[in-house]
Amino acid sequence: MTTTVSTDPTPTATAEEPEQRIRLGGVDQGTVLTAVGAAGGSLALTWLLYERVLPFSGAFGFLLCWYLVFLGTAWGVARLQWDGRIVRERLVQILLGSSGLLVVALILDQVGYVAFRGEHAASHANFFTQDMLHTATLSPITSGGVVHAVVGSLEQLGLATLFSVPLGIAAAVFMSEIGGRMARPVRTVVEAMTALPSIVAGLFILGVVILTLGLQKSGFAASLALTVMMMPIVTRAAEVVIRLVPGTLREASYALGGSQWRTVLSVVLPTARPGLVTAVVLGMARGVGETSPVLLTSGFTSGMNANPFSEHQVSLPLYIWNYVRYPAPDMVARGFAAGLTLMAMVLVLFVTARVLGGRAPGRLSRRQRRRTARDLLVDHDNPGKEI
Repeated sequence: MTTTVSTDPTPTATAEEPEQRIRLGGVDQGTVLTAVGAAGGSLALTWLLYERVLPFSGAFGFLLCWYLVFLGTAWGVARLQWDGRIVRERLVQILLGSSGLLVVALILDQVGYVAFRGEHAASHANFFTQDMLHTATLSPITSGGVVHAVVGSLEQLGLATLFSVPLGIAAAVFMSEIGGRMARPVRTVVEAMTALPSIVAGLFILGVVILTLGLQKSGFAASLALTVMMMPIVTRAAEVVIRLVPGTLREASYALGGSQWRTVLSVVLPTARPGLVTAVVLGMARGVGETSPVLLTSGFTSGMNANPFSEHQVSLPLYIWNYVRYPAPDMVARGFAAGLTLMAMVLVLFVTARVLGGRAPGRLSRRQRRRTARDLLVDHDNPGKEI
């Protein structure tokens, strides 16, 4: 018996078209060309409407309108090339990229403006080696400098960091690791102090430490006022970082018999070290440019005073505030040159803080790597003996 099997000549499957892959992340040539074309077209359109058609004027309004027209033009050009999902992604890339460029441009504009106004004073070596003790209002630019203000700023910021960092990290450890009934009130006080106006910190130190306790105005009193400003910033940032440490690390330490303080000291804080460095940097950024608390607590002097515990001591923010108000152009140039010096000092301090404490969690230091490599080099004849 023969069985006939009929086959359908119609093919059951057709070749599928290759699936288009969506590239996420990065910037391709199409996005760059789209952004450049949209920027050029929107600039021409905005100039035509803003300058010729509409009764508007002003550089800020022109730039704002240009940016809004640029986003709309970029969206329209993107719709002609890609589908909806890719258009949204490209538009977000253009928005974030242009925002980043805007921030960088503003920073460069500020630094360039300060450098341009202060170049007349900063170009002379005496500005970084002399104080203002023997310099009058109409003295030439070759007389006087900022060295006494640099010394005062470094000492005041150093003392404030020395006071605020241990207290801030200790408070963060208390709120995140110990807790209890007092954790909520402490957190409330810290959050309230975060938004504290700087003048209030200066008035507090002025009223309690100087007028009540009789301490004279000095760099130490100014550092106490800066401590009041820096401590809540360090506490809040450190608490967030400590809470990000995985709980499994704490459990492993407890399982090995470690106590709570030993776990915090040997596991939690080393793991959170990069974030704690960021907290310290944020605190320093809050305190390094404050003028009002320093004005009320440190006094002002034109000469060098390297002792923060005696007599008046000037800092860079107070130096800038004092001399930019003078009608003499050379005094104003000294104030702007001091601002440029403050920017450079802050940059050096932040880079130093990153280098000293920015090692990733679990990464060994150079000294620890050398010690580990030395321990691994053992004599083959005496396996238990180091070379």
